[in-house]
Amino acid sequence: MKFKFLVTLISILFLTTACQTIKNKTDEVAEKENKKYGLFVGEDVNKMKLELGAPTEDVINSTGNEVLIYKTKKYGMPCERRFEVNASGTIIAFSSSGCF
Repeated sequence: MKFKFLVTLISILFLTTACQTIKNKTDEVAEKENKKYGLFVGEDVNKMKLELGAPTEDVINSTGNEVLIYKTKKYGMPCERRFEVNASGTIIAFSSSGCF
């Protein structure tokens, strides 16, 4: 009885620690991603297009700004990066989801 309890407790501790480590690594990669692509905010859209290439999609949002969407896959997981561009061609916002 005590042995089963001890094994269960150690297993739970191990799994909790492993999950936290994975979460920390994912958060670290996401932070680097946001810093790298966040540098485009305030820059001309043509500079970004030269570096990243043509977007996968481009749409006009409810405020009338163009949103450039870059979609990729890494390890089978979809990644989407969105850049909002105002009428003068300046990037005003960046967001990403699923990218690590």
